This record gives sequence, C-alpha cells and structure tokens, in this order.
Amino acid sequence: MTFSFPRSLLAASLGLSLAFSAAGAFAEPHKQVLADAEQYQPEALKLLERLVNIDSGSGYEPGLKHVSEIAIDELKKLGATIELVPNTPEKTNHVLATFKGTGKAKILLMAHMDTVFKEGSAAERPFHIKDGRAYGPGVMDDKGGIVAGIYALKILKNLDFKDYAQITFLLDASEETGSDVATDLIKKTAKAHDVTLNLEPGRPADGLVVWRKGSATALVEVKGKAAHAGVAPELGRNAAMEAAHQILQLGKLGDEAKKTTINFTVLQAGDRTNVIPDHATAKADVRAAVPEEFDRIEKDLARVSQDKLIAETEVTTSLKRGLPPMPQTAESDRLMAMAQGIYGEIGRKLTEEGSGGAADASLSAGVGTPTLDGFGIVGGNIHTPEEYAEVASVAPRIYLLSRMIMELAK
Repeated sequence: MTFSFPRSLLAASLGLSLAFSAAGAFAEPHKQVLADAEQYQPEALKLLERLVNIDSGSGYEPGLKHVSEIAIDELKKLGATIELVPNTPEKTNHVLATFKGTGKAKILLMAHMDTVFKEGSAAERPFHIKDGRAYGPGVMDDKGGIVAGIYALKILKNLDFKDYAQITFLLDASEETGSDVATDLIKKTAKAHDVTLNLEPGRPADGLVVWRKGSATALVEVKGKAAHAGVAPELGRNAAMEAAHQILQLGKLGDEAKKTTINFTVLQAGDRTNVIPDHATAKADVRAAVPEEFDRIEKDLARVSQDKLIAETEVTTSLKRGLPPMPQTAESDRLMAMAQGIYGEIGRKLTEEGSGGAADASLSAGVGTPTLDGFGIVGGNIHTPEEYAEVASVAPRIYLLSRMIMELAK
C-alpha cells in the first residue's frame, strides 16, 4: 500500500521532534489551545455525564445506538463525514468519522463505546462528582476517551487547523468483548494511516501506554461418567473433580519473568447435587507480552492435562487467541518522547506505562502502524463499580491530544 506520508519519513519527523524537545522547542504552551482546553472542561464534563448515564454494555443495542448518535451529532457539527459499519451478527454499528485536510499525514484516533457494565448500572450508579473525581459506569473506560477526542477536534476546528491529510476517529462498538468485524475494520483502517493514537484512559499515574499484553482464553473440557452420588458414586467418573485437578495444575503455567498469566475464571459442572457430573468445563484468562508465549501455553495445556486425577475421564484443552500483544518499539518510544515534550509545555510530566489489559491499539500496532495508547482522561479502578476519572485531568488531556495531532501533522 502506498502512503502519502511514508512511515520512514514519520520516523525521521519524530526523531527531529525528539531533538527539538530536548532543545526546549516545546518550552512554552500553545496559548490558544490551552485556553480552549480549560474553557471547554465544564462543557466536556457535561457531555461525559450524558454518555455515562447511558447503559452501553457490550452487545446492548439500545444503549450503544444512543451513545453513537450523540457522538455522531457532535462530530458532524465539526464537519466529519460519517460511515457506519454494522457489527454483525449484533445489531450495533462501529463509527468512522473522517476529516479531510490539506497536509500530508494521516492520523487515526480510536476509542470505544461499549463498557463492561450490565443494563441498569447507569440508574444504580449515575454520573456524579465527589472530591475531584467523576464516577459512573464507563466514566474513564472509555467514555472519557470519546469526550477527549471530540473536544480535541473542536479545538483544531477553532484554530482552522487543517495541516493533515486526514484524521479518522474510529469508535468501536465491541472493544470489551472483541469481534471479527471490529478486528478487520481496525486492521484495514490502521493500514491506511501513518500513526494511531488510542484514547483508552490515562492510568492513575498520568501516563501513556507503550506496551500491552495480548489476550487469549484457555478452555478445558472434561468428559466423565454419571452415577448416583449417594447409592453408587464409585460407578461414576467425576468430571467436576477432574476439572478441579486440572485447574490447580494448569493454573501454574504462567511465567512471571515473561509477564505471562493464566487465571481460571469460569467453571461449569453438573446441575443436580445427587448425580456425579459427567461433564465439566473451565475457562481461563491468559495474558502474554510476546506472541510465542501463547504458543507455549497451548502446547503445555495439552501436555500437562494428560496427568489426570481420575482414570477413564477424557480431558481436552484448547486456546482461543484474542488481541495480540502490543510491543514497545523504537517508533512508540519516539511518539512517547513527542508527547512528553508537549505535556512539558504545561508543566506536566507523563509516566511511561505498560498494561496487562488488551486493547484495540494492539491491532493497529500489529499491522505496522506506529501506535501510542492512553490518551483518554486519567482515572482508576477500571472495570469496577468504583471506576473514576480525575476531573482535573480533563483540560490537560485535551491539550495533550490536540497538540499531539498538530505536531504529528507536521
């Protein structure tokens, strides 16, 4: 594929930006961007409140449609061309908002509309602010990212800034669960861009994410033999007991030194207390920082599972890969240096972070597009009822994203 702004030139540009940063080129803030970011903070929080008070758990069509409608309305006001991509077989849509400029660089922004919270969560825990923190389902993951993206684009419009060839804002409807449609869409879109900024939340230490683990799901299936649990349990082959044995031994296959973890999280066996179960399954969350660890886990699952506790049970294992790892690269380091220089303009410093959580950034990085993650609003307690976003981070994060786009467009 031919790019209007080759990645070799992008690397050179980022290298120059690093040199300029070291020389103090980013010493002073961009006054108009900073003023707009600060002025927009109350308005941005109002938009965040609207989004948070909508249930949009993965697969929940009414809520995801409502969130997308609000985002689309805001993006159309800024001049975006909108394309909806059906997330079949679900009745939800991914959103592609495109802005055309007069420059050379093609910049991809990504955020997601779905959360991990069930229907009714917004009513139980509506958006509220307490002690400088905003609370509510999905407030930082990733509705804060949607808000940061929209308001950064508003600032660029205020400046009449068009020194890019194209900015695409991709809103994923299924990031938390993943989907084949989303995977293909992100890969295809990222390939057509020179750089990706993912708007996942900034972590509590106010940082950006330079590497992420990949994800996979391990499945253990046990076939046993049913029998009466009281009259003749010896005639059965207890699939639940064998599954428990497998969980204990297969749960040790992680490797702390290589950042590989395996945690069994879903167990199913039997439906009657007086019957020896003839079938059991166990699923585990697997995370790895390098792809070859998934290959190793897959082989070790099959090998170790042959050590059975109960004879005449049948044990099978499999590993379904999810998002790939996002490794730290020279390109992500250069992007980080650029971001660090920009944040320094307003007297702040970013921490450099990695994450055990998989995200869409891995798909972008996986096709070779330079990628940096964590440009959303800073917060903590992700995926819990206590999830929060730091109110004081809203304006600085909008400033960071706005200026990052401006520098990359050069």
